[in-house]
Amino acid sequence: MKNSDEIWDLVDAKKAGFEALSDRVWGMPEIAYTEYRSCAEHTAMLREQGFRVVEDVAGIPTAVMGEAGEGGPVIAILGEYDALPGLSQEAGIAEPRPLPGNGHGHGCGHNLLGSAALLAATAIKDWLEETGRPGRVRYYGCPAEEGGAAKSFMARAGAFEDVDAAITWHPASFTRVDEAMSLANTRMDFAFTGRSSHAAAAPHLGRSALDAVELMSVGVNYLREHVPADSRIHYALLDAGGIAPNVVQAKAKVRYAIRSTSLPGMFALNERVQKVARGAAMMTETKVDISIMSAVANLLGNTPLEEAMQRQMDRLGPVAFDDEDRAFAAKIQDTLSDEDIHNDYLRIGLPVKDNTPLCDCVVPRDLEGVPMIGSTDVGDVSWVVPTVQARVATHAIGTPGHSWQITAQGKMPAAHKGMVYAAKVMAGTALDLIGDADLLAKAREDHAARTAATPYTCPIPEDVQPPLQPRPADI
Repeated sequence: MKNSDEIWDLVDAKKAGFEALSDRVWGMPEIAYTEYRSCAEHTAMLREQGFRVVEDVAGIPTAVMGEAGEGGPVIAILGEYDALPGLSQEAGIAEPRPLPGNGHGHGCGHNLLGSAALLAATAIKDWLEETGRPGRVRYYGCPAEEGGAAKSFMARAGAFEDVDAAITWHPASFTRVDEAMSLANTRMDFAFTGRSSHAAAAPHLGRSALDAVELMSVGVNYLREHVPADSRIHYALLDAGGIAPNVVQAKAKVRYAIRSTSLPGMFALNERVQKVARGAAMMTETKVDISIMSAVANLLGNTPLEEAMQRQMDRLGPVAFDDEDRAFAAKIQDTLSDEDIHNDYLRIGLPVKDNTPLCDCVVPRDLEGVPMIGSTDVGDVSWVVPTVQARVATHAIGTPGHSWQITAQGKMPAAHKGMVYAAKVMAGTALDLIGDADLLAKAREDHAARTAATPYTCPIPEDVQPPLQPRPADI
């Protein structure tokens, strides 16, 4: 375990610079495929730390990769830095107080995610240089996790093909090895085209695209009764066809998110939703154009990697929060409901602990909670290469994901402590893989067994490209 102690010291030696990086990214929140400033900050840090840098990974201008070391296995550390719309919030304030500007905010903690991942990669690089051991570490700066599926596009382009194992993390309420459960997810647009007419004088001449959207909604609502219970279907109306009720709407557009626990299940459900859309078009004598915007695979677990990461957490113990951290977390909890807090405990299978605003334990791997599952493009990486993910406490227990409360806590000392802890867990796990050929072989065998019956198929069709956004003039 001496290597773990050494790598943790290397993390501590450079943590201040990466805490500052996290805070800078927090202060420039950019949503999917617009992360030019955040990516530039990470690229500059890669160059400053001596990595070999590759920009525009998979043709995405806000994706970057830095590599260090020679020979040996290739260990990838995955980072993110995209924000969310509508979650602007002043830091360190336990009440809604949006900042001036575009309204974006780091309401999922990706400012911390990317900075900790890059800190872990830097510590591994420094260890490889000091010891002369063979091995390579790569930091992947990945944009657009929030609905943009950048890692899916990157996986489709072969960005991870020569990687031996991938490691990542996510800010959370509790510290634990991720249970590797997520939903495969397709975001699909349905654009209906009909014929406009005077809604009073000549309604019989119109063919309403909005009627088609509404009939599709009815059909999908009936479909929900006849899909697996853990599937999810939700939608957002992108274009209602106009604001004039006396005009039959000639165009209307709706976006559906279709989720399933497996790629095959999602592909089958996609087809059923498309049939409902075509039926709605037939009933209204309109036309429907169906296009996939993005899609991600479900996560695959990897038992050897998860056990290795758990050993790192157990040796480190819980994140060392102090009384000031707990005092501010308690203020955040005052903005939450009892249900929010109880829900967090329910998810991980622990009994509710009163007067415990921040996680004070490492959750055991064998603890079973109630699954509450979302989606992530890390899933696509996990189908291509053995992958493991940590969840590390950075915010108050009960804090909902994608909330102003997450943004408010994103620059606090507690968040920095969780971020540094995550870097130590990832770096220690990476060193185990570099130094233990048997562990890496077991991880590969586990991955091969999970994909043997169903090889990976990227859920994004080849003709669909990432929705890249223009570079700002001042970048």
